Amino acid sequence: MAKLSAKEIIDSLKEMSLLEIKEVVDLMKEEFGVDPSAVAVAAAPAQASNTNEGPSTVDVVLASAGANKIAVIKIIKEVTGLGLGDSKAIADNGGVVKEKVAADEANELKAKFEEAGATIELK
Repeated sequence: MAKLSAKEIIDSLKEMSLLEIKEVVDLMKEEFGVDPSAVAVAAAPAQASNTNEGPSTVDVVLASAGANKIAVIKIIKEVTGLGLGDSKAIADNGGVVKEKVAADEANELKAKFEEAGATIELK
């Protein structure tokens, strides 16, 4: 059997119906034990990681409330919408204040907390 080039395979797929293409995908799963759609999904994040930019979202983590704990509790309450008890628990024990925040917003929050005397980490 003659070896087909990748272009020839793609050209033949263009001539197939969606049902026929699904059958080809199913046969590839059986024959090679690989899901072609999983390979395509796995390749996309690899391409995205080639950019040299920082992460697009970060977690804002309270490491220490510092000396002015009341001001920090107020900021936590304002930022998260949590009640007083939950905000105090974060101030006492540390932890994630806000998850998956845009880097710009995270830097603003960090500055706000540090102004109140807290120690913040962006992860």
